[in-house]
Amino acid sequence: MKTNNMSTRDEKRWQAIVSRELEIGDPFFYGVLTTGIYCRPGCSARSPNRENVVFFETPGEAEQQGYRPCRKCRPDQQRVSQDRETLIIKACRRLERERSPVSLEALAEQAGLSPSYFHRLFKKIVGITPRQYYLKHRSDRFRHMLADGSAVAEAIYSAGFESLSGAYNRNDDRLAMTPKNYRKGAEGMQIVYGTATCYLGSVLVAATVRGVCAVELGDSEEQVYANLCSMFPKASLDRGAPQFQKLVKAVIHHLDNPFERCELPLDIQGTSFQQKVWSALRTIEPGNTSSYSEIAGQLGTPAAVRAVAGACAANRIAVLIPCHRVLTKDKNISGYRWGKQRKKLLLDKEKK
Repeated sequence: MKTNNMSTRDEKRWQAIVSRELEIGDPFFYGVLTTGIYCRPGCSARSPNRENVVFFETPGEAEQQGYRPCRKCRPDQQRVSQDRETLIIKACRRLERERSPVSLEALAEQAGLSPSYFHRLFKKIVGITPRQYYLKHRSDRFRHMLADGSAVAEAIYSAGFESLSGAYNRNDDRLAMTPKNYRKGAEGMQIVYGTATCYLGSVLVAATVRGVCAVELGDSEEQVYANLCSMFPKASLDRGAPQFQKLVKAVIHHLDNPFERCELPLDIQGTSFQQKVWSALRTIEPGNTSSYSEIAGQLGTPAAVRAVAGACAANRIAVLIPCHRVLTKDKNISGYRWGKQRKKLLLDKEKK
């Protein structure tokens, strides 16, 4: 059956060559075995014998088979024409459908072009690279699913991300709400939360569509929930669906396994100085500590020791932003938002 379909298609292409049709709805090129030349349909050169004709989808495919471009119809000089655009459109449709990244080699093979040439052609026609096009549409799917009411975890995996952290730019933790709304208590924002227990007591993990916005530690579920309410008094707080527990379990796993790299998405907001301090904190490896004065010196503001301490105290995301790894200048445990005893437990576990 497949052979018959191919024969019918080739027959239509042959008739297009004989009648010199320029467009038959099936872009193709043809090569002539006896001359080693390939042409476009509609070429003014003398029609070859049928038994000497082979068909190609692209000029690149013909050239890979050793054929030279015709000097009359110049198929090699019309690469950014309608048939070229058709190839790129097909690639775009594939990138829009796929739920996992497609390699440049696979896209180029589909188009019958070399990877480097396909990459240049795609960017010339579309304006961005194939990878950027795929990432854009994957993010669009994610946002549309969230807008339609899908749970965060469900939207992440259904959109094509392989992990929770993959849905976010790991180098750019940004706030879903504006700084103005954040200062107003996240008015109008939806925040989902879940709770669990671990060796530190009760743990509450809260997240916006952008990522984790709070990790609270306390003695009871009531306490950690009350803390969340005080942080975001005007937000809509909803207990997460069962899928949200994946995120909660990931935080608990990190608490129990601090040496395993944690790349959960964070949705954070603070002053420019606080952001710098929190960024510096995330460079301190488990088992190591720093001091407020060392952090201040690292930021080029050695006199801002109190400001560094204030930034640590303002941290709302316990452990994921490891302010517990900052000690006094003489390496003593100082104040900790969630209690000195929990700070000691965290440091002892990381030392082991």
